Amino acid sequence: MANFNKVLLMGNLTRDPQLSYLPSQTAVVDFGLAVNRRWKSREGEDREETCFIDCRAFGKTAENINKYLSKGRPLFIEGRLTFNSWTAQDGTRRSKHRVTVENFQFLPGGPGGRAGQTEEGAGGVPAEQGPEEQTGADDIPF
Repeated sequence: MANFNKVLLMGNLTRDPQLSYLPSQTAVVDFGLAVNRRWKSREGEDREETCFIDCRAFGKTAENINKYLSKGRPLFIEGRLTFNSWTAQDGTRRSKHRVTVENFQFLPGGPGGRAGQTEEGAGGVPAEQGPEEQTGADDIPF
């Protein structure tokens, strides 16, 4: 039986990225992503729902997400769905799904604005100047 685990999401960060390091000194960043869905109901009224997704990235990807992004910034991610389970302090079994980010792409726009309608791009970099142009292409390893 074949298997395939690929997740593609585009949304806005719900909180500032939280960077930490594993004992092996590998960077890990956790962040939330809000993805909106809009549609018309059978009655013709506009409807909207928001899905909140926990995400995690490792290594240079984690460091770059932490460095250039903050709450409200738009982001496109590609990754895989992972399942974690644990025993809570009260003895109950807990579990959750999370997206492990493998690739990402900065998007124009910012908090409270639509893509291309704000003065700043991802991470506070002016929209007409991406992170590569601000710091030099050799400084960013992606």
